Formats: sequence, structure tokens, C-alpha cells
Amino acid sequence: MPTTRFQRDSIARPTVLPEERRLQSLERLEINSLPEPALDEMTQLVAQICDTSAAAISFVERDRVWFKSRVGLPSRTMPRTEAPCDETVLGDDIFQIPDAANDGHYPNGYIPVGSEAYRFYAGAPLRTADGQVVGTLCVFDEEPRRLNEMEAATLRLMARQVMTRLELNLTTRMADRDARSRQRVEAALTVERNFVSAVLDTVGALVVVLDTAGRIVRFNRICETISGLSLSDVVGRAEWDTLVPPEDRETNIATYQQLRDGHFPFAYENRWLTRDGSIRRIQWTATALPDAQGEVAFLIATGIDVTLQREAELTLRESEARYRTLIEGSLGAVFTHALDGTLISINTYGAEHLGYAIEEMTDRPLTEFMPRPQQRAFDDYLHVLAETGEAQGTFEFSHRDGEVRVLAYRNRLIEATTREHYALCFAVDITEKVHAEERLSALTRQSNSILDSVGDGIFGTDLNGIATVCNPAAAQMLGYRTDEIETVILGQNLHALTHHTHADGSSYAESDCPIINSVHDSKTVRVSTDVFWRKNGTSFPVEYVACPMVDNGSPTGIVVAFTDTTERRALDRMKDEFVSTVSHELRTPLTSMRASLGLIASGALKSRPEKAEQMLGIAIGNTDRLVNLVNDILELERIGSGKAQLHSGDVHMYALMHRATDLLSGTAAKQNIRFTYGEPGVHVWADSDRILQMLTNLLSNAIKFSPNGGEIHMEAYYSAPGEATIEVRDHGRGIPSDKLELIFGRFQQVDASDARVMGGTGLGLAICRSIVTQHGGRIWAESELGSGARFLFTLPTEPSSHLHK
Repeated sequence: MPTTRFQRDSIARPTVLPEERRLQSLERLEINSLPEPALDEMTQLVAQICDTSAAAISFVERDRVWFKSRVGLPSRTMPRTEAPCDETVLGDDIFQIPDAANDGHYPNGYIPVGSEAYRFYAGAPLRTADGQVVGTLCVFDEEPRRLNEMEAATLRLMARQVMTRLELNLTTRMADRDARSRQRVEAALTVERNFVSAVLDTVGALVVVLDTAGRIVRFNRICETISGLSLSDVVGRAEWDTLVPPEDRETNIATYQQLRDGHFPFAYENRWLTRDGSIRRIQWTATALPDAQGEVAFLIATGIDVTLQREAELTLRESEARYRTLIEGSLGAVFTHALDGTLISINTYGAEHLGYAIEEMTDRPLTEFMPRPQQRAFDDYLHVLAETGEAQGTFEFSHRDGEVRVLAYRNRLIEATTREHYALCFAVDITEKVHAEERLSALTRQSNSILDSVGDGIFGTDLNGIATVCNPAAAQMLGYRTDEIETVILGQNLHALTHHTHADGSSYAESDCPIINSVHDSKTVRVSTDVFWRKNGTSFPVEYVACPMVDNGSPTGIVVAFTDTTERRALDRMKDEFVSTVSHELRTPLTSMRASLGLIASGALKSRPEKAEQMLGIAIGNTDRLVNLVNDILELERIGSGKAQLHSGDVHMYALMHRATDLLSGTAAKQNIRFTYGEPGVHVWADSDRILQMLTNLLSNAIKFSPNGGEIHMEAYYSAPGEATIEVRDHGRGIPSDKLELIFGRFQQVDASDARVMGGTGLGLAICRSIVTQHGGRIWAESELGSGARFLFTLPTEPSSHLHK
């Protein structure tokens, strides 16, 4: 039999596992708050079979209980201290509360869930495969009762089905993650293999891979180019059998023996005999590729072709004397330095250019003549020079007087046969050029920043009208993406692209274009009423200024700055319409007031006090109308400008409807109008004062147009996830279909005579729409003439950033 709260002390229970283990089991299930149709169907089925008004699948966390699926419950969560599910997870079978009114845990006599109160509860534990109870499948009812045997058995069965479904979901997710992980690993291995092959074939150095027997197993593309042999010609054969000249065979074998004996890294040089019979000298650096056990599996050698270097060294010694005079007479710095950076020699111009004599600089490290931040870069330069045999770039040197000079260099490593290797260097002073480029770069960045930040569109053209400059604002106004400036706009004829047609659709000849003619007339042109054409073929009104660019008195191009005046013109029209409407609305009551007060002031009504009182009533009524008009205009301005901030919270619509009808009860009573309401229970997330203002506006309109003794109905219902719809329905004369949208505009009435007969400013529905829009909802009207009207609007049921966990 299912257990109840009154039996729980007498039944035998298994030892309760620690709370942390239960929470860990819940976390491992990876349950989220997203809707799941299968669980919702189970919840609905349980509610139907148990004949209860509410059912849910709940999970008990540390401080709260939340519902993954629910039927009939108004809230998604409740405190754990108030939740009977907290008792259910401690047991091993169904836990019931037949009547909360008889349970000491609920002094109010009911179980509170959100805005609802329940007296009956029954829940079956959701138990994981490892025996942990993480939640419940439970039902609630407003009336006390007990589950019968069939209902209890169903609840147990469905709880097991729910748990099976949750564990199946977890298994599916884990399987998906494993599959994706395997795919990523396989893809990475493929990419790595392809990458290694691509690198070997695109690297600038020669790369040869040998096995432990000296056979070639990899031979990159540059090796094929230099030797004239393909990989298939050499693979599986030793280097000394295919590439090395016969006279160098023994030397090459001895070098390989040193490599195999573990002398790494090892640098050496050998000669290759190419397919065409020529000899190339190759400089190598070799190392080992070990296997998983640390044994040498392969040998890899990278090399560079130094044939030309060696030939240059031979001729250098022969021509040293001949070129010494040339070097000394050079207008650049010519110097040599050892591989550790010590200056060996420098020409007179190079030394004097830095303020020193030759003897003051030689045999000293070059870094002594450099600013401190440059010294680390010099170490990197020496490394590159030693690895590649040449280097080029710029260095900063300090003049004796402290001035920093920038020298552009191109240096080569000389491998001398009779002395240590050294670097031959040639450098030119580019200090002034660098400073000029920096100034130009700064000006260019400043110019580009200005162009990018300007809100107006800016074009630059040459003398033929071909676009040479276009800022992002211009591209955007013309309907182009920023990345289309270079590819689509620049290089095109500006007139043909944007100015080819008049506003009336007639062709615009380029010879008549003020922009093009500004160059011929050598003056700035200002046009305030013209159109440009967008990429999609539509036009828009513009105001532009075209100014010729002049260099040394001769025009070189045109700069065009333009502004889209669409919004300005629309605002001008709106302003004119608004002033006209407000003037009319003010003039009518003021005229009536002036006439009434004029009659009274003239004394014409002294003998007719009742008529004078009537005239005063007319003046007061028109005064009230003017005050209402001004207040409504100010309210619209506050909402439109964002000054009317929302103070949203949880609002019970049923209670708010009653507040609105209480405020209008006196007005409704004069026409014997009664109010009716839909079912309660709908909550929204809104500013209650603003929604009350809307309801009173809508009810006031409904009262005005309802017949004597009529009925006005209000109701609220959930119409979509996270959204509720509120409806106000009357049985008045109705609204023509062509006016259903128009009535939400400013100063709009169904009938022009309504303002005089019914009163009102024509701004009430415009204010309602502004308030609904501010809440993120929408408002509309439905009606058939003679059958009344329905005004409906939507509101969110929870904060937009709120997520249930």
C-alpha cells in the first residue's frame, strides 16, 4: 500500500544515503530546463489516470524543488522546505498527503505552489540505476483524497518510465559526444599527415629522411628540383649510391656512421651529383627521429644549397683589393663582423656617419653602438644569419651625440676557407625616410579614422568621375556592405553608379551633373534637393556638397559629402501634421470657451442664470478636455523619449482587472453597465501601474460605446510559451474594418463626431500601444459592425533574461 505522512514513522526504511551523493547523481543526469514532449505526455497521462488537477516531474536540489514537466501548476519552482517532494525522496515507495489540513507541516491547511493551494499530494520517487532518488513523479489536487491501487501502481510504473527516459537521454548524449570526439581525433590525424607532407614540400630547405641503414625514405620537392631526380628514383637506396660523386663515397659513408652513432645535432657539407652532371654543394644539419622506446628510428637532415656561396668565396679573395677602393668610396656603410657580432672592419663612411673613427669601432661588439632595446633583436639576427647564411632588415644605431640612426641592411655569411666565417654587410641610412613614412602613416591613419567615423557619406573621384575613396557611411547609405567598397564601388563611375536618374525616373545626363561640373567651374557646389540611387534600384533624397581637389593650382579630383535626408523630411511632415492636428484640437474647445465666456462677460445672460450656468458648464468641459489633451501629449512624449521607465514585477491580471473596474464603477453605473471576468490564475511580468492605465483607457472607451444596460467582458489566458493575452470585449456599435489599425494612431477616432459627442482626445489608444510596445508585446482590435469590439494585447509572463534551471 502507498504510505502516507501519518504512516511514515512506522514503516521500515532503507538507510538514507548522504545528501551529497544524491545531488551528484542528479548532476550526472545532465537534466536541463528545455521542454521535452515525451515527458510532458507522461505528466499529462498521470494527471488523467489519477484524476487530479495537477501533475509534475520534479527534481529536488539543495535549496529548491523545480519541475521539469508540469500540468496545471502555475510555478516552475518552489522552496524545498515547503515541498512534499522533499519527503518523497527519503522513502522507497509512494508518499501521500491525503489532506494537508490535517498535516502539522502545513499550518495554513494547504500546500502552496505559486499562486495555487492544494490539499492532496502523492509522489513516486525517481530512482537512478545506482539507487539514488533524485526527484519525483507527483500529482496535486485541491480536494483531499487517496490514491486507489490502480492509480498507485500507475504512478510507480510511470516513475520508472520517466527515469528510463532520462537515463536514455543521458546515454544518447554521451554516445554522441564519444562519436564526435573520435571524429575529431581522426580528422586531426589526417590533417597532421597532410600538414607534414605539405610542410616538407613547401619548406625552402632541402629535407632528406633516412632509415637506420642509410636508405632514403623521404625526399622533398626542393631536393628533386636541385638534384633533377624524383623520389621514386632514390627511395630505398643510399645517398652515396645515388647522389654523391664516386670520389666522395667513402667520406659520405663515414659521415653517416657518425650520425648513426648518435652525434646530434650534426652539421656537415657534401657534394651532390645532379642528373645533368653538375655538382652542387649542400650544407646539412642532421638529427635523429626516435621511436616510442627512445631508439633512433630515422635520421632527418635539412640543408641549403651553398654552391653559389662557395664560388663567391673563391672570387672574393681574388677581388678583395680591387673592391677595397670601391667600398671606401661608397656612400653606404660597408662592414664585416664575426659570428659573435664583433666588428671586424668598417669603411670610413660607415664609421664617420656614426661619429667615430674606424679604430674606435673595430674589435668591439656592434651592440655597444646600439640602443639597449635593439640588442635582443641583434641576437635574433645572428641566429638567422648562422642558420640561413643571409639576413636583411633594419637596425638602429646610436650616434656619438646620442641621436638614433636607422640603417637598412642586407648581410651575407661568408664561409672563408682560410679563416673563421664572417658576415659581409652593406647598410644605408634611411632615418629620414623612416621618419617621413611614420608621419605619412600617422596622417593616413588619422584620415582613415576621420572618414570611418564621419556619419555623412563621403566619396572621392578622379577628374573622370571614377570613385577613388568611399567611407563606410556612404557604402551603407547606398546599400553596399563594407567589404564591397574595394570590389564593387572603387573604380566605378560615380555618376553611373549613384546619380544616373532623376527622381521622376528620367535619365540624368552626366554633362548636366553638378558634381562633374564642379571641376570645370572650379567651385564648390551645394545641392539640397536631389536623389541618389541604391544598389537595389531604389532612390533616396540627399543633400550634398561637391568640392574640387586642387594641387598646385590644378584640379586632381572631386570630394563629395552627402547626407540622407529621408528621416529629416519625414520628421518635417510629421511635425506639420502634428502642429495642424493639435492646432485644430486646441482651436475647437478654445472657440467654444471664448463664445461661452463672452456671452457671460457681455451681461447678455444676466436675466437667464440657468443659461449662464450652462455656458459655464460648457467652458469647464472644454477646459477639462484641453487639460486631458495636454496631459496625453506629455504622456506620449515621456514614453517615446524613454523617460517613462518600467518597474516590472509579477502581476496577477485578475486582481488588476478588478482594480480597473473599481475605478470606473461610478461611470459604468450611470449607464447600468456590468462587468464580467474570465477564469483567474494568469500572471504576467509587467509594470502594474502602466497596465492599470491601459485597462482604464480600454474600459473607458468600452463604456462610452456600450448601450445602456450593456455588458463588458474581460479575461486573460496563456496564449504562447512566455506570453499571455488580455482581452476587453464590449457589445457596442463596433468598428469598421478599415479603421481597426487606424484608431491606434494619434488624434484618431472611429467617427470625427466622437470627440465632440463622447469626449476624449484621440490619444488614448496611441498611449496604450506605446505602453504595450515598451513591454515587448502587441495590441490589436477585432470587430464586426453592430456586434461590438474586442481589444486584445499581449504581455510577457516572465523577465526576458530569466531562465529556469
